[in-house]
Amino acid sequence: MTDTVSTEQHQPDPATATTAAPAKAPALAMRPGRWIDHWDPEDHEQWQTEGRAIARRNLRWSIFAEFLGFVIWQLWSIVAVTLPRAGFELSTGEIFWLISIPSLVGATLRIPYSFLVPLVGGRNWTIISAGLLLAPAIALAVCVGNPETPFGVLLGAAALAGFGGGNFASSMSNITYFYPQREKGWALGLNAAGGNLGAAVAQFVVPIIITVGAGAALDLPLAGWIWVPFILVAMVGAWRSMDNLSNAKADLAGSAAALREPHLWVLSLLYIGTFGSFIGFASVFPKLIVDQFPEFGVIEVGGTSIGLAFLGALVGSLARPYGGRLADRFGGARITMCAFAAMAAITLAVVLALPVTGFWGFLGLFLLLFAAAGAGNGSTYRMVPIVFALRASGDQSARARKAAAALGLISAIGAYGGFLIPQALNLSFQATGGYAGAFLGFVAGYAVLLVLTALVYVRPGRARAQQI
Repeated sequence: MTDTVSTEQHQPDPATATTAAPAKAPALAMRPGRWIDHWDPEDHEQWQTEGRAIARRNLRWSIFAEFLGFVIWQLWSIVAVTLPRAGFELSTGEIFWLISIPSLVGATLRIPYSFLVPLVGGRNWTIISAGLLLAPAIALAVCVGNPETPFGVLLGAAALAGFGGGNFASSMSNITYFYPQREKGWALGLNAAGGNLGAAVAQFVVPIIITVGAGAALDLPLAGWIWVPFILVAMVGAWRSMDNLSNAKADLAGSAAALREPHLWVLSLLYIGTFGSFIGFASVFPKLIVDQFPEFGVIEVGGTSIGLAFLGALVGSLARPYGGRLADRFGGARITMCAFAAMAAITLAVVLALPVTGFWGFLGLFLLLFAAAGAGNGSTYRMVPIVFALRASGDQSARARKAAAALGLISAIGAYGGFLIPQALNLSFQATGGYAGAFLGFVAGYAVLLVLTALVYVRPGRARAQQI
């Protein structure tokens, strides 16, 4: 039942109506510990005078810290395949576990990480989460220095790398609070792209670092030690330059509401297919190259070794923003469908053409696969706020909170693809001695996800398909 408000009783006095000044928003207040009160990026005056500069400063250090998170998350993807050359006796299955366990842990950590920024502050948690990266970096450096290190210890050190995967959720959550709605897409896109590039940089730098000046041996501990100074810089930079926002609040109700929404689970499946494929193939690509074309595992240039596996993560990272841009123009669901169609066709081509294409054909097809997965990653992520804005009830603020909660949960669930893809390849190898079975399974999976996208979001006659 609603109350009727009498307009007669509340009519403004004509004599004062033209002179009454609008209520001025409270000015920003800085407290010890770099806490900011009264932050409101939607306040145009505050944003133009102080807010934009503060937000950009926090974004820069957030990108750097998240970049290092992805570096640490993907270190074992390249280190694991070099362990046999350094004297470690490991089976193919054990190497796949070292590659995939960081993704399993990282995906799981993304769920609690997304709630920690409101609890302890964005600046404070960036310092802590960056500091946690020291553990996997140092553990890797210590463990890989001795070929007698038991596999269980290696697996535990690899699991610690999952701290880097969790950083994505807290970093994205933090930057969401700093930017107005009209600029969130740009800021979050930069933040995500900067993080994703960490995977490519790790796979490019590590083969060089461990071979420079090492002669016939490999200096594997450097793969961990090299990142320690950068982590310390990120911690100091966050301490000196980032801020905590007192109005950043954890939205447990929004998360609970998002979990009850069927579209959360549909979009999570799509995100496993796109982002999960990107991070899964990025982590396993060095292993696939070494297995199929061992002579191209590394290329000797001027006394050092350069691997080409980093090109996959690089192409996928660069393709992500273009997927979002195409989604803005043609609709996220349609671009996601195109991405799955391309991924299915390219994956099938890898299976059929591998015997005749040789390494360069294999590399070219995989780079196309990474590009399709990266574009689908961007378009699927773009779908989430639109779907939840159309589905959610309540005012604009309530819908925005539910969409933000859904983004965090979907990014966590999608990251499990980084574990599933290497393990599917592992099972295929254990069962058949090759990877064709897993790749054919991926083709079938992409086809199913294509049909699911079409039926739920693009089917003719659905009133809101155009908007999605």
